Amino acid sequence: MRSSLVLPALALLAGCSSATPPRTLPVTAHGVIGVEAAQLQPGFWTGLAARRDQVMLTAEAIAAQNRTLLDQDRSVTDLERLPAVLTGEQVRAWVTGLSRAPGRTLFDERGDSLGADRVAELLASVQPEALPAQQPLRFALITRRADLRTFPTRLRVFSSRGDTDIDRFQETALFPGTPAVIVHASRDGEWWFVVSPTYTAWVEKRFVAEGTREQVLGYVRQTPFVVVTGATVRTVYTPEAPAVSEVQLDMGTRVPLVADWPPGRHVNGQHPYTSRVIALPVRTPEGGLALVPALLPRTADVSEGYLALTPRLLLEQSFKFLGERYGWGHSYNARDCSGFVSDVYRTFGMMLPRNTGDQAATPVLRRTAFTQADTREQRLAVVRGLQPGDLIFIPGHEMMVIGQLGDEPYIIHDTHGPSYLAPNGEIVSLALNGVAVTPLTPLAGNPQVTWVDRITAIQRIRP
Repeated sequence: MRSSLVLPALALLAGCSSATPPRTLPVTAHGVIGVEAAQLQPGFWTGLAARRDQVMLTAEAIAAQNRTLLDQDRSVTDLERLPAVLTGEQVRAWVTGLSRAPGRTLFDERGDSLGADRVAELLASVQPEALPAQQPLRFALITRRADLRTFPTRLRVFSSRGDTDIDRFQETALFPGTPAVIVHASRDGEWWFVVSPTYTAWVEKRFVAEGTREQVLGYVRQTPFVVVTGATVRTVYTPEAPAVSEVQLDMGTRVPLVADWPPGRHVNGQHPYTSRVIALPVRTPEGGLALVPALLPRTADVSEGYLALTPRLLLEQSFKFLGERYGWGHSYNARDCSGFVSDVYRTFGMMLPRNTGDQAATPVLRRTAFTQADTREQRLAVVRGLQPGDLIFIPGHEMMVIGQLGDEPYIIHDTHGPSYLAPNGEIVSLALNGVAVTPLTPLAGNPQVTWVDRITAIQRIRP
């Protein structure tokens, strides 16, 4: 799952009960428990971090970890290792594994239920029967931030009437320059089913430029490059080249620099000396791939090369998203809990699986798993030994540790909820609906089960 939804109250897990209640913290004037204004600045937490400028993983160690991820984690795909020709069975498994009839009633934005006829239309749009016995591999680059969808449709659907925030057909998003493999087309010809390194789903054809294997893989390897270190940056506006005008690049996006651009030669009608010249993929009228020069202002929050993975920089990067609206599956031009974590770590060159459950289970990090037999104290003992950047997982949600105040762990997370246990024993809903800083121990789903009780795994970002 991608979400940080507060799930329905769970029965108290066997082994989770404890004589020690969750800690009571003061509720400040803004209504969020245990958080003062100073704690909303990254400097507050970097000041508490031990060895804040020590490199946690070297660039070589991160590259080795990425290789291990591609070797061992089935939730990601190494495009370079795919065979030149795919079988129809493999493609059909991808397509029908995602685009299945919903197992529950869903509702559209008007509140109308998605009846059998509309579901049948969606299933027909997938046309798995049109798949050939063999499918040659077709490489492409994404040209604009693009949604990946469960079905080839912009139709938004929801779990209940009146709740139009979490679109159940939204899977995730891909960013400019992301490599992908095209394996199937929708019945109307307007969507492609693509396999990217971290996700497989439907994307609108207008955001995809098809090129050769050499063009696509060469683009993602090209050096020198810049990586976006701001929450988002945009290329310079240019009427001469609309395809590369004001293109949004999200945190962690890597784009190659055009290092040999001739001095004094204009880029799309503008002198480049106040900007960086980058190469962006563009879809030609025929659907092919062209690489076009564009300008990033020198003021844009980018780094030439990946950042060094230190506690200080990790905290600073995560706080650049503070206050951004929660967006399930990267909707609302934003991100969700696992998307937030992935985008932060991409600025250091670290690849992670896309979804929460896969990040919690990936074998490439230092994982600690918990069972129903583990008590709240056992979970807390591990949590209180964590360092900034380590990840805590409960069903459907993940959080990044930013530090400890006394014996209270604090986290930053992209959350649709949460709720906390008030001193009078009542559950108070915060509905933060964005990237927020909170303490961990007061968070609860009901008076008996706290989020600490529900921790399923911890992943440490350390050698």
